[in-house]
Amino acid sequence: MPIEDRGFASMDKSKQRDIASKGGKVAHQKGVAHEWTREEAREAGRKGGRASRARRRSPEGAGSPRQDL
Repeated sequence: MPIEDRGFASMDKSKQRDIASKGGKVAHQKGVAHEWTREEAREAGRKGGRASRARRRSPEGAGSPRQDL
């Protein structure tokens, strides 16, 4: 079996989403899923905003690959 035919990343996006959704539901049922606190969510939003603004300001422009996340 060729390497590119194996693994999660080689699956089509809808199948990936279905598998991930099932995993998330089970984790919540077991009580082991991470639930964001208000402060964690706020900080994640700040981090994403900083990265987005930095990419827009960079000489390479918005199409450049992410390097800070």
